[in-house]
Amino acid sequence: MTNLPPVPAGLRGAVDLSSLVNRPPAPAAVPQAPSGGAGEVGQPAPTAGGAVAVPAFVLDATDASFSQFLEISNTVPVIVDLWAEWCGPCKQLSPVLEKLIAEYAGRLLLAKVDVDANPQLTQAFQAQSIPAVAAVIGGRPVQLFVGALPEAQVRDVFEQVLELAAQNGVTGTAVVDGAPETDGGVEPEPEPLPPHHQDAYDAIDRGDYTAAIQAYKTAIAQDPRDQLAVAGLAQVSLLERLQGVTIADVRGAAAADPTGVESQLAVADLDLSGGHIDDAFDRLLTLFPSLDQAGRDAVRTRLLEYFEIVGTDDARVATARRRLAMLLY
Repeated sequence: MTNLPPVPAGLRGAVDLSSLVNRPPAPAAVPQAPSGGAGEVGQPAPTAGGAVAVPAFVLDATDASFSQFLEISNTVPVIVDLWAEWCGPCKQLSPVLEKLIAEYAGRLLLAKVDVDANPQLTQAFQAQSIPAVAAVIGGRPVQLFVGALPEAQVRDVFEQVLELAAQNGVTGTAVVDGAPETDGGVEPEPEPLPPHHQDAYDAIDRGDYTAAIQAYKTAIAQDPRDQLAVAGLAQVSLLERLQGVTIADVRGAAAADPTGVESQLAVADLDLSGGHIDDAFDRLLTLFPSLDQAGRDAVRTRLLEYFEIVGTDDARVATARRRLAMLLY
């Protein structure tokens, strides 16, 4: 489901990471401060007072380096963000995760896992749909939630993770290695978003996808060339359609009605959100020739949304777009 499941009351790791725990550690990377994104973790360095030194609070994790995060999780809970570049909902969730991790100032770390580049971790965390978020506490994994959630709900989950960690004796903190002393200076304010884009982000943050959709539509009405609003509208529309649905119900309905437009559009949404992009495209393009005009219009509109979500420069989009053009003409 895209809804938030409860965090387990004790450490009952549903994912077997033993193969990663027993792997020899990867050669330590030279700690580097992040430059516009996540940093890379080197060998964690213990410090005084139950702390561990890290290059940044937000770090890239790989199949080769994850054993080091397991070690860090004995001191500080590690949040794991499973994402991909093509995943629209991931782009909504990741900034929320990174903002909150910064606010927790070392009580939690964030390990970002690109599922396309790290198949072992993807399999280990059983990431059948992304974005997926888990935690590792004392070397043991805890699955948290799937899908993009509002900031307030994510914050609640993080509080539960800290409570669970405390129950299991994981109460340390992380410090950024080599960070300069604060001088009381104020960080420069980020450049403000256009008003309707800000309205959309605020609505997404409180879980009001309907209001976010309306904000993006207003932005597009004022400037039809606003590609960020077009892409944002496609992404938040997908989030709204997925809200409250279950995989079993959607796939069951699609299997029972293999030629139904609505049932196939719904299961294509699941395919896309789970990273099965080619499956989503093929499902709708295969269905297309058998439909009446209304059905064809619905499928074409949904495919155009998918192209915006995945990215119009993606090779899979180019292939699907050519196939759609051949079916249209």
